[in-house]
Amino acid sequence: MRKIILMMSVSLDGYIEGPNREIDWHQVDAELHGHFNREIRKLGALLQGRVTYELLAGYWPTADKDPESTPEVVEFAEIWRNIPKVVFSRTLHHADGHTTIVREVVPEEIRALKEQPGGDLGLGGADLAAEFMRHDLVDEFWVYVHPVLIGRGKPLFPETDALTRLRLVEARVFGNGVAQLRYARAGNGVEE
Repeated sequence: MRKIILMMSVSLDGYIEGPNREIDWHQVDAELHGHFNREIRKLGALLQGRVTYELLAGYWPTADKDPESTPEVVEFAEIWRNIPKVVFSRTLHHADGHTTIVREVVPEEIRALKEQPGGDLGLGGADLAAEFMRHDLVDEFWVYVHPVLIGRGKPLFPETDALTRLRLVEARVFGNGVAQLRYARAGNGVEE
């Protein structure tokens, strides 16, 4: 069965973006970008909320046309155009390039999607992740901790009364100081 993997960058103090939605503090160099490209290329689809989708769709479809683009950017533009995307939105009416719009998170439909053949499913966007977590649909958490404190902004995880036990599967530090922490749900049988 395919897994749903939450993949998010976060500041050391737990924010995914600053108070004005800024993400200019992300420290993505060639090594980290290459890692993202390799991991996302393995996925069967990206599951995104509207805001995340529109942010990415505003840049990646033509990013490789810029003569200043790095090899990693050129590679990811191709990945972005070809990977299936499922966008959860009640307001989006049109999306391009292998994109399906879904109006709401229906747990039975997500479980059926996990049963389909193909690679794991990458989940992006804090609001969508919170909804998936409310329905107990996230199997792994890949958190990329950037060595910066931004003070305030949008937290990765909302307040909740639910306790979710996790098991560390892998920890990796990139040359730029970003640390990847890969956690699985405790007891889900993910191998290290």
